[in-house]
Amino acid sequence: MTLIDFLLFLLIAGLAGALGKLIAGFYPGGCLMSILAGFFGALFGTWLARQFSLPAILTFNVGGTDFPFLWAVIGAAILLGLLGLLRR
Repeated sequence: MTLIDFLLFLLIAGLAGALGKLIAGFYPGGCLMSILAGFFGALFGTWLARQFSLPAILTFNVGGTDFPFLWAVIGAAILLGLLGLLRR
């Protein structure tokens, strides 16, 4: 994975995290938190999709690595929603 691929990967994760923030209604942090939410949302969303045998929808291939955008948004929204419930 080249530097450009890595930056593109971070951009896609940031967009997924930002959409997850909008859906969850909980806005902690800034750009770095959006990237982290998108990354961990992708891990959690992909795991959740595998548990329910759901297909990979809207997947981006960046540098030979697939990034499940839809599952990242859903996973980030769930994780941030849970975080919002714990913090409020």
